[in-house]
Amino acid sequence: MLSLVSFIIVLSILVIVHEFGHFIVAKRMGVRVEKFSIGFGPEIFGVTKGDTRYAVSIIPLGGFVKLAGETNAEGVKGEKWEYVSRTVGGRIKIIFAGPLLNYILAFLIFSFVFMAGNPTLTTKIGKIMPGYPAQSAGLRAGDRILSINGQNVIYWEDVTKIVHGSRNSEIKLLINRAGELVYLLVTPRSQETKTIFGSKKNISIMGIAPSEEVVYVKYGFVKSIYMGAEKLWSLTYITYRALWASITGAIPVKESMTGPIGIFYITGQAAKLGIVYLLQLMGVLSASLAIFNLLPVPVLDGGHILFLLIEKIRRKPISYKMQDNITQVGMALLVVLMLFVFYNDFMRFGIFEKLFHLWRK
Repeated sequence: MLSLVSFIIVLSILVIVHEFGHFIVAKRMGVRVEKFSIGFGPEIFGVTKGDTRYAVSIIPLGGFVKLAGETNAEGVKGEKWEYVSRTVGGRIKIIFAGPLLNYILAFLIFSFVFMAGNPTLTTKIGKIMPGYPAQSAGLRAGDRILSINGQNVIYWEDVTKIVHGSRNSEIKLLINRAGELVYLLVTPRSQETKTIFGSKKNISIMGIAPSEEVVYVKYGFVKSIYMGAEKLWSLTYITYRALWASITGAIPVKESMTGPIGIFYITGQAAKLGIVYLLQLMGVLSASLAIFNLLPVPVLDGGHILFLLIEKIRRKPISYKMQDNITQVGMALLVVLMLFVFYNDFMRFGIFEKLFHLWRK
């Protein structure tokens, strides 16, 4: 139940913010909004205010804003309140506003989390890997690393940064073991690992894993704003690089994507860990929604922007028939991709096995 409630709340907020971006810019530009829907399909309930119908629909996997005169095929009358009567630049602003608001939401969430307290792993060791240098050196689960080569370490990321860059040279650890200070010498060994982008590199490792102990690190207002922007930029860079790696085959598509089922599971786990983790996940999903929506793919916002840019260059719009044909092809490809993602999620989270056991009962 917690997973379902958190999933619906998170998805609803992201959709409302996205569609509100289209809605508010259209309204400010004088374009009539005929419908603002959260979800697709038949309405569950709705209310009409002014020229706009506000509705909640039965399929909670997105939403849409219906603008007056979106295409020339709708019997456009040339009224100033119709979407197609706006300039190319004006229409791009309306479309771009949705992803932009999701991006802004992600930035605000990340900044808030840094101010409220960002959960960070401590230097307490949770597990020693058998056969690795840490075991030979005498490290134990429960040891807390205080310094490496005389350099104080506070968080687990400090430990990994120093160890991974040690080039397999001997390092000196200061350990707190049940209140007793212990010095140990460890020589990490090189191991080939695969990056999130599919490439391979060698890093130095000791063979230790962190415990689940975390501290909530708070930062000042200015520092939090800076770190929120930095995290958003890093997430954007990583996402686009991962997308390119998926396209080129460096990363298997099934490892780089998840769909509503995966998001449902991940959201539920984040909710169990606490509100801060749920907020962080919401920030990541909001940024991802903006990034993916701006891809130049028909049916996505980026695809509509691409059509408008072509119209700007040609000084006349692409024919409605051609746009419709391209959009239908894009929709078909998107449906195929969604079916693949659903199947992949079913396999990854063992849904088929669970359904089979329920049927056997």
